[in-house]
This record gives sequence, structure tokens and C-alpha cells, in this order.
Amino acid sequence: MNMLTDTVTVLSRELRPVLRNPFSVIFSMVQPLVFLALFAPLLPDPPGGSALQWFVPGIVVMSCLFGSSTTGANLLLEIQTGSHERMLVAPLRRPALLVGRALKEIVPMLAQTAIIVAVVIPFGFVLHPVGAVLGLLILAVFCVGLGALSYTLGLASKNQDWMFWAVQQTLLFPLLLLAGMLLPIEGGPGWLQALARANPLSYVVAAERSLFNGDIANGTVLSGVIAAVVVAVLGLTVGTRAMNRSS
Repeated sequence: MNMLTDTVTVLSRELRPVLRNPFSVIFSMVQPLVFLALFAPLLPDPPGGSALQWFVPGIVVMSCLFGSSTTGANLLLEIQTGSHERMLVAPLRRPALLVGRALKEIVPMLAQTAIIVAVVIPFGFVLHPVGAVLGLLILAVFCVGLGALSYTLGLASKNQDWMFWAVQQTLLFPLLLLAGMLLPIEGGPGWLQALARANPLSYVVAAERSLFNGDIANGTVLSGVIAAVVVAVLGLTVGTRAMNRSS
């Protein structure tokens, strides 16, 4: 119970800036909406449907990827201002510092998804509520793991801010493109498809597309669940060790 209480305390602290300034969530939507406006018209509509049914779930995952992968930058700012050191000496369990911060990424992700869906429905996107909710649950698990990995990178580069952005930017776009968020990978060369299969984000994107289209009983969904859980367990394990060692 003390671990749970500490986690809730950290989570509430992390959410206060978001609730005080909700426009930060809206501003972070600029890039995904630009991709949506510029790429979606280039995709051919399938017979009797809309290309948005394929494209929008990828954009939702992209929004989660952009947000969660940059959360370590917030930790770097706290380290520079000294607030991170004050948190370390607070009577809170150090794993709770990581878990509470990672859970915070779920709230902006839900808000951003609501905005994206509201924008595309007038253009022919059909929402399947049950599948969308299940997809968001999977994406929330993935966000926690990715946020924890981002915080771990922030701790590792606390004395060299440039290192955080160099690693984050180097990994971000290959993961994004190899997951087939913007363009299908199926028609690519064999080596590109092999890299895509090694990318856990590919399985999350495929699961989101199935669920957002109402196809729940699908093996693709199970693969997405496994990939999201693996990322979450890996992120929390590595991040907890890094937080316990931080000083």
C-alpha cells in the first residue's frame, strides 16, 4: 500500500502542470496533425472504405511515441533546477518516482487520441468504440514502458543534455518508419521487412489498426499485447534499477 500511495502522490504531482496548462497537450498535437493532413490524401482509398481507417491508428501511435519518448527531457529540466534531488530525499520509494512519472504519460495520450478522432470523423473515419478502448489500453501499457525508458535515458545523460536528444532522435524515426505508421511495409524489400518484424512497435501498430476497425478476435491483437507488455516490463525494470542507483 505504501508503494501504491507513493506512486499516486508522484502521479498527482506530475499531472498538475498538465491540468494547469492543457494547451500544452493541444500544442503537442501540431506535428501528428501535420502528418495526418499531408500523408492521408496520398493514400488510395480501399474499395468501399476510407484510407483513414488504416492511417489514423498509426497516427495515434505516433502521437504516443512522440510524447512518451521525450518525457526524459522533463527529468533533465528537474535535474538542472534541483527539484529532482529534492524528490530523491523525500520519503518516497524510488521505484514510485519512476512508475508515477511513467503513468502520467497516459493522460496526454488519451487527450491527444480524442482530438485526432474528433478531427477525422467528419472526413469519413468510422469509430468502433469497443475496439478503440481496448486499443488505448494496449497503448497505455506501451506508453508506460516507453516513458520509463525515456526517463532512464534522461538519468544516463544528466550531465550531457545533448546525448539525450542525440539518442532519442536517432532511434525515433527508424522505429516510426519501420513500424509502417505512414506507409505500408509489405511491399518493401526483404531486409526492410525483416527489420520491421524485429521492431516491437510494428506489432503495436498492427494491433491498433485491427482494434480501431472493430476486429477484436485477431491474432494480431495478441501480438500487440505481448509487444506492449514486453516494452513495459523492460522499461520499468531498467528504469527502476536506474532510479535506485541515482544520487
